[in-house]
Amino acid sequence: MNGNLADGLVLLGMGMGFVLCFLVILIFVMGIMTKVVTYLNKIFPEAVEEVKTTAKKVSANVDEAIALAIAAVKAKRS
Repeated sequence: MNGNLADGLVLLGMGMGFVLCFLVILIFVMGIMTKVVTYLNKIFPEAVEEVKTTAKKVSANVDEAIALAIAAVKAKRS
């Protein structure tokens, strides 16, 4: 029984070690990629597009919605 327990603990340690190594490597690679992308954004900046918005008349739609809600409540009560 001790042999199986020891083998299990070895596999547990190896698995956790591989995951830890992968996560550490992933953190370093993400940091390097952040620096590379920041550098490339300085060399090749993207054009910023302006979004034109038009003002809509919201009060008429709100008034209609309120009137519709009142009419629905009155119809339900009748």
